[in-house]
Amino acid sequence: MQDDGALDAYSQAVVGAVERVGEAVVSIYVGGAGEAARARGGAGSGVVVTPDGYVLTNEHVVQNAHEARVAFVDGRSVPAVVVGKDPSTDLAVLRAQAAALPYARLSTAQPLRVGQLVVAVGNPFGFESTVSAGVVSALGRSLRSRHGRLIEGVVQHTAALNPGNSGGPLVDSRGRVVGVNTAIIAMAQGIGFAVPAGTAQWVLTEILTQGRVRRAYLGVSVRDRALDTRLVRALDLPVTRAVEIMSRDEQGPAAQADLHAGDLIVAVNDAAVNGIDALHLQLSRCPVGTPITLHVIRRTQRLKVRLAAQ
Repeated sequence: MQDDGALDAYSQAVVGAVERVGEAVVSIYVGGAGEAARARGGAGSGVVVTPDGYVLTNEHVVQNAHEARVAFVDGRSVPAVVVGKDPSTDLAVLRAQAAALPYARLSTAQPLRVGQLVVAVGNPFGFESTVSAGVVSALGRSLRSRHGRLIEGVVQHTAALNPGNSGGPLVDSRGRVVGVNTAIIAMAQGIGFAVPAGTAQWVLTEILTQGRVRRAYLGVSVRDRALDTRLVRALDLPVTRAVEIMSRDEQGPAAQADLHAGDLIVAVNDAAVNGIDALHLQLSRCPVGTPITLHVIRRTQRLKVRLAAQ
């Protein structure tokens, strides 16, 4: 009897979550109405997050498209425009040309916990409102986007994902969106990933208020560089690898601060940097225009260079 009760409670939690979010989940078709009508399945999934029609999905779902169509579970299909994209987080924002829409809420206040029940809702292969349930299996994962940049803080979960689930919501037992499903590992089973709701909220806010996602920009091209062990010991460096500046934009912040090709960046604001991914991570935490301090090795000297990343 206890097993039956546990199963019933589990089922109720999943059913309740789906009922709360299901009408806000859409299929996304890239192209015009004719293309969408001929398509056997959608390019991906999405979730309406405001009643006036703003939709979150994956950047790779819309890629170079400027328009799309979104189809709702009640059979409606309406045109949508791509408002903005952020390849670095694999997120995009669309605006469906409709009003008073059912929408889901992004959950950014309550932290996720490993083992927590989560439900993935999407439209794989064009089958509307396909549901799979699982648990949060890990937090704080890193996943490399199609454009090579690491997406930080990714949620790993066990809810089954299939082609077409991309861009659909990952929700908690209350139907609140805790992530946007973004990828599965090829040849692996039971491993799914979602960009966390906090990141999705930040991207949505940036696109709606600024028209794009702004990140701190140094104006340099760089590469990873192994450090000579003698230099590491002599300068008591916290890293054995650094980021070498290869060239600079003469109008950028690095040039204004007199950084040169050959300079090695080993830290940002006292946070050690051992490669390009670490540099991107630290810069993503710096508000645009805020002064930052780069710890730089120039030949055999350790320097502190202060600049305002644009």
